[in-house]
Amino acid sequence: MELFEVVEGKARILVPKAESIYDSPVFYNPRMALNRDIVVLLLNVLKPKIVLDALSATGVRGIRFALETPAEEIWLNDISEEAYNLMKKNVLLNFSGRLLEENGRAILENEKKIVINHDDANRLMAEKHRYFHFIDLDPFGSPMEFLDTALRSVKRKGILGVTATDGAPLCGAHPKACLRKYLAVPLRGELCHEVGTRILVGVIARYAAKYDLGIEVLLAYYKDHYFRAFVRLRDGAKKGDESLENLGYIYFDEKTGKFEIERGFLPTKPNAYGPVWLGPLKNEEIVAQMFELVREGFPLAKSRAALKLLHMLHEELDIPLFYDTHAIGKRIKTETKKLGEIIKALWQMGYRASRTHFSPTGIKTDAPYEVFVEVMKKI
Repeated sequence: MELFEVVEGKARILVPKAESIYDSPVFYNPRMALNRDIVVLLLNVLKPKIVLDALSATGVRGIRFALETPAEEIWLNDISEEAYNLMKKNVLLNFSGRLLEENGRAILENEKKIVINHDDANRLMAEKHRYFHFIDLDPFGSPMEFLDTALRSVKRKGILGVTATDGAPLCGAHPKACLRKYLAVPLRGELCHEVGTRILVGVIARYAAKYDLGIEVLLAYYKDHYFRAFVRLRDGAKKGDESLENLGYIYFDEKTGKFEIERGFLPTKPNAYGPVWLGPLKNEEIVAQMFELVREGFPLAKSRAALKLLHMLHEELDIPLFYDTHAIGKRIKTETKKLGEIIKALWQMGYRASRTHFSPTGIKTDAPYEVFVEVMKKI
């Protein structure tokens, strides 16, 4: 396996040479550097002590946790032997000391404890019951096969980070796959990225409730080709019940672009999409702290991209769904207007409105559909 070195954040990583990242014997995706930047920022705000990167591949995520966050004990894990051997090389590339290895596990005791593990992620998490303060699930595809075990491995007031890169099911292109994996009916069209995000959070809430756990969404968003959710677990059956109260369904009229939401565990009308999470998608204070870290110059791999994304997330109204000006403009046969002008007009009428990171042509607002259309026609 021929290797070359890349730098991401403070980490130096050896990566296999391959014609494409998908042909590589050990997966490394440079496009996910921003994904890793965001979690590094979050860990600097929340400061969990014992953290796990459950599906490590090259080890870049876990090594960045060790180099760039206050975490004291960092676990890197992968089922692939090639990945395990490469992780050991990459850890020694970034930290001095000697690895103590036994039975598929190598430990480096330095200023921090770094554990490199060669095992199935579910088996490791089952072994380390209620051990980790933070677990990051960043699989290739759906995270669902790891979610149950992760919820039992993280502490009952711990934090879980979940990435889903299977956009086709969550965005409604493969609705049967979404129903199988996420137990939800997806919505195809202009709202798919937000609905997909809310499906992901909703299924985490349902799985957590089985263990008498509720969730607080710290941050959930969509970027490029993936969905991302960070939740803090809340201990107790009552907290689980409270979380389930945030589940509901979406009704969408494709002819007009009008939507309705309905809270409840079961829909009361036909053609419902969901269940989805209808609660907040961010903790305002935590997102503000993450944004401030970047503004103050916290070193990242993609600082400008992180600043842009967090600024958008910080300013975005935290309410379900949005109106897509381009799609609605086509429906009502009017030219698409500047988003800033529409937002200003809505505020002047007493409604809240903002741009949304889910769509470059979308506006979140508490104005009724009829008011929104009237504003689009008048401006």
